[in-house]
Amino acid sequence: MNLASALTAGFAADVNIDQDTINLGNQLMYMGNVVLEIPSNMLLHWIGPQKWISAQVIMFGTTACLQVFVTNRAAFIATRLILGLTEAGYIPGGLYTLSTWYTRPELARRVAVFFFGMFGGNAMSPLLAAGILQLEGTRGLRGWQWLFLVEGLFTICVGVSLFLLLPGCPEQPRPFGSPGLVKFSTQDLTILQERLEAENPERKSATQGSHVPWAVVVQTVCQYRRWLHFLSSFCVFSTWSPLTTYTPSIIMSLGFTRIQANALAAVGASLALVVIFIFAWLSDRTQQRGATVLAGQSCYLVVLVVARFVHPHVGKWPRWALWTAINSFAVGYHPAHNTWLQVNCKDPRERSISIAMWCMSSISGMMVGARYFRAEDGPYYPQGLQLMIIMVSVGMLFAAGQMVVYIMHNKRLAKSSITARDGKGIMVYRP
Repeated sequence: MNLASALTAGFAADVNIDQDTINLGNQLMYMGNVVLEIPSNMLLHWIGPQKWISAQVIMFGTTACLQVFVTNRAAFIATRLILGLTEAGYIPGGLYTLSTWYTRPELARRVAVFFFGMFGGNAMSPLLAAGILQLEGTRGLRGWQWLFLVEGLFTICVGVSLFLLLPGCPEQPRPFGSPGLVKFSTQDLTILQERLEAENPERKSATQGSHVPWAVVVQTVCQYRRWLHFLSSFCVFSTWSPLTTYTPSIIMSLGFTRIQANALAAVGASLALVVIFIFAWLSDRTQQRGATVLAGQSCYLVVLVVARFVHPHVGKWPRWALWTAINSFAVGYHPAHNTWLQVNCKDPRERSISIAMWCMSSISGMMVGARYFRAEDGPYYPQGLQLMIIMVSVGMLFAAGQMVVYIMHNKRLAKSSITARDGKGIMVYRP
């Protein structure tokens, strides 16, 4: 999002790049994520979340700061790629770490809170940019340079804080670099471990010092019953990519000033947090994971269709309202979708790799989606919206297919008269 705000401050003209180059840079950033997603989660198991996740955030923040020195196309592309490489594994690592602390029935809300960081950043970034960009010319730096510098330094501070404060796992909760803020008594730890073991008697400590062999990776990749999860996420999440890059610019093209556009762009991203938590709450409340995902995707599809056909016939403020609605529902299903995948993985190592694959598919979708909004289709991108409608529709079909796969598998188990219970060697899939 700071790139999206930088574009409203003349970044593209200053470094002499066009919209195709911006899209290419974003694609390379997403590619960096995809390439190192699984190896990163394997490292997480080996050295633990405190050290690995903290190191990733510090490296990412340092690269973000170095964007201050971007002056040409080559430097822009290089920093985009490095940002992707340093970020790879952070989201699946964080999601997997959460799954080692909470039981399945309560996981969706925690996953939603985790994603508040990602999607809340989209809400806060334009607001921060509205202020930071006013430093234009201070100490000889452009506004977009201040934007990259300030937000990069803040990210480094977050990485150091994680190193000092992030708990490890229920067996070893003390943070690596300090006593931590949360103190666990012996009774607390006993209760915590017993409730996790009650859900899965074969549970093992699996966040530090463990090894994920490549055989488990291959076995997880070949588990075809979960492939539709990845395809659905690829299709629907791809539509979020152009929104993160061009929403402020689209709002600015409606006739708002740069500062107004960045502030107004934050409204949809802020409302998205409410939508995310509502669907996460429904997912935990009803335990109907697939139905919740389809409900979230359906709401998004309806908003896209309305925007596509109403947009050309309304004025400035209704157009802003339509783009705000699109951003509000664009990711509401996403945390619930991740939880749906997680509760259908039994072995911790399998769950870790599956989460990485899910993130790889989502980010691969964003890599493709970076091309949905083309310069010749601007400033309101009707063809881009049409393509988004198609991709969401296809993604919904894959999600519905995933529900059918799980239901049919469970019926086969029932017909075979197998006692299908967690912890007994048979996996009951949760549609």
